[in-house]
Parts: sequence; structure tokens; C-alpha cells
Amino acid sequence: MSDQTQPQFAARHIGPDADAVAHMLDVIGVSSLDELAAKALPARILEPLGTDGAAAGLDALPEPVDEAQALAELRALAESNTVAVSMIGQGYFDTITPAVLRRNILENPAWYTAYTPYQPEISQGRLEALLNFQTMVADLTGLEIANASMLDEATAAAEAMTLMHRAAKGKLNRLVVDTDLYPQTAAVLATRARPLGIEIVTADLTAGLPDGEFFGVIVQLPGASGRLVDWSELVARAHERGALVAVGADLLALTLVTPPGEIGADVAFGTTQRFGVPMGFGGPHAGYLAAHARHARQLPGRLVGVSKDADGSPAYRLALQTREQHIRRDKATSNICTAQVLLAVVAAMYASYHGAEGLTAIARRVHGHARALAAGLTAAGVEVVHRSFFDTVLARVPGRAEAVRAAAKQRGINIWLVDADHVSVACDEVTTAEHVAAVLAAFGAEPVTTDFDGPDIATRTSAFLTHPAFTRYRTETAMMRYLRGLADKDIALDRSMIPLGSCTMKLNAAAEMEPITWPEFGRLHPFAPASDTPGIRRLIADLQNWLAAITGYDAVSLQPNAGSQGEYAGLLAIQAYHAERGEPHRDVCLIPSSAHGTNAASAALAGMRVVVVGCRPNGDVDLDDLRAKIAEHADRLSALMITYPSTHGVYEHDITEICAAVHDAGGQVYVDGANLNALVGLARPGRFGGDVSHLNLHKTFCIPHGGGGPGVGPVAVRAHLAKYLPGHPLAEELPDSPPVSAAPYGSASILPITWMYLRMMGGAGLRRATLVAIAAANYIARRLDESFPVLYTGENGMVAHECILDLRPITKATGVTVDDVAKRLADYGFHAPTMSFPVSGTLMVEPTESESLAELDAFCEAMIAIRREIDRVGSGEWPADDNPLRNAPHTAECLVAAEWNHPYTREEAAYPLGKDFRPKVWPPVRRIDGAYGDRNLVCSCPPVEAFA
Repeated sequence: MSDQTQPQFAARHIGPDADAVAHMLDVIGVSSLDELAAKALPARILEPLGTDGAAAGLDALPEPVDEAQALAELRALAESNTVAVSMIGQGYFDTITPAVLRRNILENPAWYTAYTPYQPEISQGRLEALLNFQTMVADLTGLEIANASMLDEATAAAEAMTLMHRAAKGKLNRLVVDTDLYPQTAAVLATRARPLGIEIVTADLTAGLPDGEFFGVIVQLPGASGRLVDWSELVARAHERGALVAVGADLLALTLVTPPGEIGADVAFGTTQRFGVPMGFGGPHAGYLAAHARHARQLPGRLVGVSKDADGSPAYRLALQTREQHIRRDKATSNICTAQVLLAVVAAMYASYHGAEGLTAIARRVHGHARALAAGLTAAGVEVVHRSFFDTVLARVPGRAEAVRAAAKQRGINIWLVDADHVSVACDEVTTAEHVAAVLAAFGAEPVTTDFDGPDIATRTSAFLTHPAFTRYRTETAMMRYLRGLADKDIALDRSMIPLGSCTMKLNAAAEMEPITWPEFGRLHPFAPASDTPGIRRLIADLQNWLAAITGYDAVSLQPNAGSQGEYAGLLAIQAYHAERGEPHRDVCLIPSSAHGTNAASAALAGMRVVVVGCRPNGDVDLDDLRAKIAEHADRLSALMITYPSTHGVYEHDITEICAAVHDAGGQVYVDGANLNALVGLARPGRFGGDVSHLNLHKTFCIPHGGGGPGVGPVAVRAHLAKYLPGHPLAEELPDSPPVSAAPYGSASILPITWMYLRMMGGAGLRRATLVAIAAANYIARRLDESFPVLYTGENGMVAHECILDLRPITKATGVTVDDVAKRLADYGFHAPTMSFPVSGTLMVEPTESESLAELDAFCEAMIAIRREIDRVGSGEWPADDNPLRNAPHTAECLVAAEWNHPYTREEAAYPLGKDFRPKVWPPVRRIDGAYGDRNLVCSCPPVEAFA
């Protein structure tokens, strides 16, 4: 094949070819993609095309290259990084990802392209893996309940703070924090405390608690300095004074050290990074949060629980407060609506693969290397500051710290410069005796055969990880088959279209994914010297420039490691801007009633007062109500948060007037970037009125959802807000402002995915992708409108990149609900669209640009067939309480039962459109009883007898 006929990547990414697009446009009733755009979008926001045919802004992107060339360019960036031996520590440790986990999880689309398990019947594999994660954390921390992961350690600490504050019912606002907390954790705590009016008192708690009243205490185990303290006495004293205690605990250390729950602590938080997840220049990593069962309903984030299905068999589903932001909004306990599922799965399987004995052996080896280091330093006359430590040795070298650091660097090892007189050295899973010897040489010391005379830290006596999930899979064969068996219980993008409105599920190309496992990215410590990391810094700069050009903003921060964190960072920037202008009283945030629930939760966390703006019957913001609310709160107006296109999947034609009205009143406009997949190359929020937006790289820009995480939520701002973007205490190059994540650049190791996507698509490819996504949504809307009325359209009858199908009249007439339709789709081999959001009783469909015309038609045929089934229920042919919709999904087991007493056939249940329609994906469980699971809350691995 010649260079001229070699297909560009855009043709691989975009599903429908030219003929398919022509057919779709014919059904829609337009002659071209440009005509479609002109009819769907307001003319005032459409970007003009240049003489080269590129939309404004996209000409800043380089010309696209093919996969091989893009990988070669990225390889050159990667190779300019220096992968030194990292003995920095500070919450980030090198680790070995077993190859069986790397190949079968991180590099396996069955795991990385899955969506959040809101349809539990077709998500049993990842739910089981997350239940293993929760069990692992609960066992190691000695607490009864843990959630399904947090964004990172620092945000987990912040959530521990707010959990304790809620438990104290807000009666007190002082929090006591030990001085030996990781600096990045302390900084994020300060960020999150300030808007909530929480006063943080920092003290050396080895000397006891300070005077006064406080609701909580936070300590680290081991501390940032490596110091290992028995906090049991402190916990008892805190409880006597009515305060709760949270411990930031290293899970590997807890295989040896008495866990927080056994010394009476109320909460434990931390990271599972060192359980097989690469450092990756800071992330993504699965943080954790564990607590006593009495705090279960206060626990933020996702919680996997055990329930039962329609046949009484055990089944997993998300429990309690999951997605509570969409219900409680500004009263939610947290703005986090995601998790770090893919990384939590890796960490859980790392624990399964090694088991309690293997983890303990690794911990003993790590501790042994630290003791050998301390013994050599002591023999050479170097003062070891702390006698009790796990993996990190703090050495006092008056006036010589920088020289020691430089000497270690010359030997290819990075250690941590504490101050002019102290350095610390951290050992981890990859540390060898040779590394210890090289570090000792940097101090002018050498290894010794005598042991360090510090205390024995192995004080843990309780058993952990005794469940079969952590004892059965020690061979690679067993683990490989376990992971395959779990994946077979799920529907991910490798098996089916996932037509979720609001949650863009497009192709995550293998070429984009390949670089994330390169060691030149994966083994970088986030606090490594800048001279070690020029390649990843160049990649970050490229992305910042490209994303700014695409969105029309002036500056971008890649630090927020989830969309919710990007929202929060953007609102903090707005608040800081008002404060510096002498208007700190501006605290009202206007939010349309249709908005994502995280908007309201983020505003509340940022210290804002949420005022809801109504919507018209067509779903658009009610301009009269908006103007009335602006007038009512003009002096206190801080911001408007608006999603564009709207949460209802429509391009509101009044968007420029809406933005102008807010600006005229002195407010700022936050444009939620959740639906940016409908704007790229067509319109730029930074140019049509937005002051700040967060972008979801895991939606528009191809980072996969990973079963519910990781995500990346960069925040983009106009120039006047740039100085308020997230900073970091350990990154001089960033603004001097509060951080929102533990690492300076958040989840940096997955940024190559977006870099590859933009590099291969180019401006023209991105614009066509957007246009095809809009065409696909309008095509589905046209094909299904007769069966399921489309609830909202724009002025010219067009939708944006998604459409809402209204089932409410159908439910009223027949009793068939959105749940019934969603579960029945599983029998057809499809994942369901988004249920009952943003309108209860509806389905929101987003096909994306990546699905072929054949797949779009197959989905439409399934939905039309389901409508025919609904009509059979409505006519009385099938009873309302016994039909294939109400009984869906159907498992193979239920179909081979000896008795079949239903008014429809087994064939109608299993193959409603015939065996040749599409490959069958068998749901592993019947419909799950969610209410039973909440009434009988079980959130760790049940005993094996439960599955008998």
C-alpha cells in the first residue's frame, strides 16, 4: 500500500464511511454535515472555516500523522525522560506490575473500555473485582467497610475530613493535623477546608493534642519523614475529647504494623499505588477510604454491595449513596461521582496474586532494606533521626543535604531533599542491595553486616486476606482464567455499542493506549527532578496548548484528576478572582435545574450558595427566570454553571444572551465541558461566553472509562483567571494557588492517550468526528421517534450529540418502565442508554462518532423490536407482571430450567431477533433487587457458602 492510499487515523476512528454518512444525512433530511451543523447550532457561535477548510482554533494543531509516526514521535519524547531509581517516597513508590495483570487488565479492552457499573446485571465481573478491593482495604486497615476507591491519597484525606465533620454534625469547625503528613496531602486538605470554614491546626502530635475543641484528628502512618508512631494513646485521648481520628495508612506497612482499626481509629485513608500500579508521574492511582460500619451512609464515592437476583442468587451492585449527587445535589456528601476502578482492579488483583503471605514477604524485604540502610549510616556516624520506621530513613547531615542528594543522583538514584540538613531515602518493592550500597556510598558510608538496633515493628497479630479471592489465584494460569471469567460477565466496548447519553463512549484506540505501559512514563516519580522529565513535560505543554486552542481559552491546568475536580478547581478560580477584586461576598452560583448533580455539589464544596434556575418545557434555560434570579442576586452573583450543549442534548440558541446577562451583572460563566464532544471544531466555549470550563478527557478526548475510572478533568480558563489555576507546593512552575490533587499534573501517565488522539486526528479529523457524532444522534432520533418520542429538540428540530427518548407515556399506558427496557436490551446483547437522567422515566442515547452505521441500525432494530414487545404487553397478550421485559434479563441458567411457565417462549427470551441478529452476550445474573441489598448491607466478600 502506498503512502497515498494509507488510511489516515481519522478514518479508523470514525465509524461511518462517506456512503454511510450520506445515508444518515438523507434520513435526517439534510444534504451535508455542514448543513446539519448550521441547522443544529446557533449561527452566532459557529466558528468560521478558514481558507484551508479548518475551523478557527484547530489550525493550531499540527497536521495529522498516522499511528506509526505518532508513536515514533511519542517514543522520542518518552526516551528524553530519565528513568532513575526512585527512592524519593513521599507517598509514591516503584512497584512491579505482574505481567499477567498488565496484559489482562491494563492492556485489555474488556477491562479498560467498560463503563461505570450502573447496569449491574451486565457488570458482575468488575463489581466482583471492586468488592475484592473493598475487602482488601477493610482487612488491611482493620475497619469494617471501605468504598470502591478514591481519586488519590490527598483527596481521600479531604473526604475523611468532611466525613468526620459530618459525623460531628458541624457543631465544631477545628481539625487537628499532625506535622508529619505528606505535604501534598496537607495542601489539598487546606484547599478543601477553606471554603467550608474549617480551621486546620497543625501540631506535632507525638507531644500530645493541642488545647481547645475540635471535631477530628488526622495523622500519617508511617509519617512523611518515615517516622512510625504507635498512635493508640492519641486515639484514646481524642475520643475522650469527643473527636474522631483518621489515619493515613500505608497498606503495605499494615501487613506488619497494627492497623488503624485495631488501635481505635475511626477512619483510614491512603493510596493503593504500591500494589502494582506504576507511579506514572503522579497517577492515576486508586486512593482508598475505610471506616466503621456506623459511618457507612456517610462514606462518599461508590460502594459495591451484595444483593440477590430474581432467582435468589447472590449478585453485586452499587449500594446506598452511589450517584447521590444527582439526587441530593448541593446537599451531597461529596462532589465525587467517579472512582479509580481500573487501578483499583489492578491493586485488588495484585493482592489476590500475592496473597497475605506474599504481601508480607514484600513488606519484610522493603523493611529489611531500610534497616540495612540505617545500619550502614549509623556505622558511618550519620545520624538516623527516627529509630522506628518502615521503609523510609531520615538522615541528618548538617549542611551536606544537597551534596548527598547530588552524589546519589550521580549514581542514578533520586532521594528526597528535606532541607539543608536532612535527606530521606525510601525503599520499595524494586529496591535491591545494590541500590542500598549506592545510596550509602553517596553518604560516604558502606554496607555493614550488623543489624540496625531499632525496634521490631511487626506488631500486627490479626489475620487478613483469608477469603478465597485472595488464596485461589497464585499461579498465572489461575489468575489469567479468573480475569477472563470476570471479563466475560461484563459488556464493554469490545463487545457492544454503549449508547450512554452524557457519558461519551467512543473508540479508545490501541495505538493511543499502548504508551501508558511504557516505563519511560510509568516509572517517573511526580517529584523527580525536572531534568529527568523533559519528555512528559513537553507532552503536557503540547496538550495544554492544543486544548486551549480547541476550546478558545487562554490557559489549561491538567491537574484535576476527575471531572468533579475540574469543576471544583474552576469554581475556586472564580471565587479567588472575585476576592482579589474586593468582592469576596459574591457567593451565589446559578445552576439550571437540568444540570449534572456534580455542578451543585462542587459549588457547595467551593463555599457557594446554589440558586436553581428553571427550564422551559422544551428543556432550555428559562431566560425570564434567569433574569429574575440575576436581578435578585446581582450584588452577590458569583457564577452561572451551564452545560453546553444542554444536559437535554440540545444546542440552546440563547447561549450568548445567557452569558452576556451574567457578565453584565458582574458574574462569571462556567461552561461545563461534559458535552464538548458536540462542540470540537464547531464552536469554542471560551469564545462564545465562557470564562472557565472543565473538559472530560475520558469522554471527548478518548481516555477510556475503565469501568468507572480513571478520568481526567482539566480546567481551562480565560486569561484573567489563569493565575488562579491549581498550584502545588512541590512544583515551582505552577501558579501560587491551592492544589486540588495530590500530584502536580494529576493523572499524568494517561495523558499520552489524549496526546496520541489529537496528534493522529488533526484539526479536520476532529471537526469531522464532531459532525458525525451529531449526525449519528440525529439519525437515531429520526429512526426511533415513531417508537419512542424524542423529548427535546432545538429550534430546527435537531438534537446535538445525544437524544432523550420519552418512555413516560408508554409507562403510563402499559406499566413497562425504563428499567424494563434497559434490562431487556441486555437480552439483545446491548448495554442500555442512560436511564432517568436528566429526566425521570426517559432514556438518553449518545451513539458517538465511532459506531458504524450497521451498529447504529442494530441498536435501532433492537429498540423497535422492544417497542413491539411493549405493544404486546399493552394489548394484554402478555401480562404486565409476566413478560420478557419485566423478567429481563434472562440467564442461560433460567432458560434451561425444567419448568417454563411464562406466556412467551424460551427462544423469545434468549434470541428475540433470532440467533443470527448479533453475537449473544449472556447476562450472568437475573434482575437484581437493589432495595434488598440496601436493607441488608454487605460490602465485602461474602463467605463461599453464600454461592453454594
